Amino acid sequence: MDEVMVERVLRAVELVPAGRVVSYGDLAALVGTGPRQVGSVMRHYGSNVAWWRVTNAAGEHVPHLREAAFARWADEGILLTHGGRGCRIADHRVDLVALERAWRERVADLPE
Repeated sequence: MDEVMVERVLRAVELVPAGRVVSYGDLAALVGTGPRQVGSVMRHYGSNVAWWRVTNAAGEHVPHLREAAFARWADEGILLTHGGRGCRIADHRVDLVALERAWRERVADLPE
C-alpha cells in the first residue's frame, strides 16, 4: 500500500472532531482514491486514529465494530438511528469544506 496515501487518509481522520463522522466515500473524494482503499487503510493502519468516526455512506458500522464504536459515540453525543446500526449521517457529518481546508494544510509536507 502506498505510504503517502496511508498518511493522507490517517491525517484526514485525525481532523474529524469529536461528535462528527465522515464516510469512507467522503475521505476517498478528499484524498483522491476510492472508498475501498480508504477502508483498507483504516483496517490495516487506523487503530491509532478515531476510527469510530469513519462510517459507510449510510452512517453505519460493520457488526464487529458496532459495540466499541457506539460506546465512543455515546461519549461524543452521536445518536444512533432507530435501527441501531449507525447514526443519521446527515445530522453528524463533519463540515466537509472545513475538513478539506484543514487537511490541505496538514498534508502540505507530503509529496504529491
